[in-house]
Amino acid sequence: MRIARRSVLQLGVAAAAWPLAARAQQQAMPVVGYFSARSPRTDVPMLAAFHRGLGEAGYIEGKNVAMEFRWANGQYDRLSELAADLVQRRVSVIVTTGGSPSALAAKSATETIPILFVTAGDPVQEGLVASLNRPGSNTTGVTMLFFSLGAKQLGLVRDLLPNALLIGLLTDSNYAAAEPQIDDVAAAARAAGQRLIVLRAGNEREIATAFATLSQQRVDALLVVGSPFFITQSHYLVILAARHSLPAMYFRRELVEAGGLMSYGSSTAESYRQLGNYAGKILGGAKPADLPVIQSTKFEFVINLQTAKAFGLTMPAGLLAIADEVIE
Repeated sequence: MRIARRSVLQLGVAAAAWPLAARAQQQAMPVVGYFSARSPRTDVPMLAAFHRGLGEAGYIEGKNVAMEFRWANGQYDRLSELAADLVQRRVSVIVTTGGSPSALAAKSATETIPILFVTAGDPVQEGLVASLNRPGSNTTGVTMLFFSLGAKQLGLVRDLLPNALLIGLLTDSNYAAAEPQIDDVAAAARAAGQRLIVLRAGNEREIATAFATLSQQRVDALLVVGSPFFITQSHYLVILAARHSLPAMYFRRELVEAGGLMSYGSSTAESYRQLGNYAGKILGGAKPADLPVIQSTKFEFVINLQTAKAFGLTMPAGLLAIADEVIE
């Protein structure tokens, strides 16, 4: 009887310990805080690429790493609150997407938790790192160089429409980081003798007003400046461009996949794969200060032929020849 009672007692102690052990194992799993200025809908391809890079570093969500998500849905005024929430959650690393506003919000919220960013601008000028090779703090990441591509984008628009008298430039009025691209495009337009009109919009109503103005001014083509808010408005922008019969050049391939005419910019898939790889390195013990900022060097020019036909445009053979992808 004594043996039986001891066995039962041991089993009871072991059974009581199982939930504790399971909870301890769950708590030990590192957590990646994914902090986006955009939305769950718009970030589907970015997340897929991020998971691919994370997997290359040996981490699989739900297996040996967990993820917490915070979405601003293009509302920049919510960024500080969301960043503070992730810091309180004590995540292992904060991955910020949607440009410098989310990265700066995270950096203001913590000086200790590692922060990874994707930005289209110069992270040194934006105050995210001390230098590209030696970040020098708890932040590092990937720069996609959108804001040094304005001249190239304008050139492609002019190749398609060499007789365009007036080209519009649409920028996010709430996104100060877009100013360098405006300057880049304006300088290229002056050099080419191209007339340019700049319009700013920070919400749906202002976007609609901007397109009405572009139509009234008889603008021949449009160049849309990169911003997280414009990504959340991708379908709306494409619909308005079609409604006003306005051929548009975008900054990301996702807008062309949504029905836009063409885009030129850094490869989203490659940049977010690299971001995921860096997240894995940090989870493995690397310090952000020791990881140089990655400068994305893979660019892609994407054309939507269906949209071109809808606009009654014939794509020049030269543009089709240099396109990285043609959507038919």
